[in-house]
Amino acid sequence: MRILLTGAKGFTGRHFTERALAEGHSVIALQSDLTDSDALCQEVLEASPDAVVHLAAISFVGHADEKAFYEVNVVGTTNLLDALTKLPTPPQRVLLASSANIYGNTAQSPISETQPPAPVNHYATSKLAMECMARIYGDRLNLIITRPFNYTGPGQDVNFLIPKLAMHFAARASSIALGNLHVEREFNDVRMVCSAYLLLLAYGEPGGIYNVCSGQPYELQHVIDSFTQITGHQIEVTVNPAFVRGNEVHRLCGSPAKLNALLSRYGAKLEVPALEETLRRMLPALDKSHASA
Repeated sequence: MRILLTGAKGFTGRHFTERALAEGHSVIALQSDLTDSDALCQEVLEASPDAVVHLAAISFVGHADEKAFYEVNVVGTTNLLDALTKLPTPPQRVLLASSANIYGNTAQSPISETQPPAPVNHYATSKLAMECMARIYGDRLNLIITRPFNYTGPGQDVNFLIPKLAMHFAARASSIALGNLHVEREFNDVRMVCSAYLLLLAYGEPGGIYNVCSGQPYELQHVIDSFTQITGHQIEVTVNPAFVRGNEVHRLCGSPAKLNALLSRYGAKLEVPALEETLRRMLPALDKSHASA
């Protein structure tokens, strides 16, 4: 399958490319800026893909330019879908990566796809707007929307929580400043997410919305304790008020029931690596980078 991939140079894009190639697919990395509709349309026509995986987005919740969330995540996605509708033969499936952040703060746990969205930041709002906009193309494109819950792995930017922790433990730092410690998240492995995307390209139902999650949340303290046990290094944790968001989503845990039910109908299953395995994979690369610095 020829897969057109946006965001190929990003954290998830690099892991997805590796996984897709290993499974015998070819990956065409989109080069055009999503906001340049003319260049985007020309490149899409030349690529003529069998499937599309749209990962490109402004994804860091604390990103300083609030307008960029909408310019890239909504308008950029609109440009991409417009270009795909102009293909002589439409792709078999188009997977759009949204986010579990659209659910916001809810007492419901685990969260299913039927939970009403309640975004509390611009990132989540832009992703929900993207989902709503995409419905306009549902009669012309076979669209699948994914809502991945928190995930991590080697190569993720240190602006994100787990890579930041990994970097400090790898450097055997004496202390680390964090934001709200009273949060509970899934910390899934990027390999699981990439595998889910490929399975959804094969089996996803047109117009389907799927949580990509394990249903296993962890308190932040559990992650810190796990790093401590793996490295044998104790680190002092302090709270920096500047890192505490007033609209923080306190608990985010998803239900994988819908995705698992879909896969089971085709005899497939999503493998979920253990958290400790994921954390261990993140430390060697950081150790090497510190050794060569």
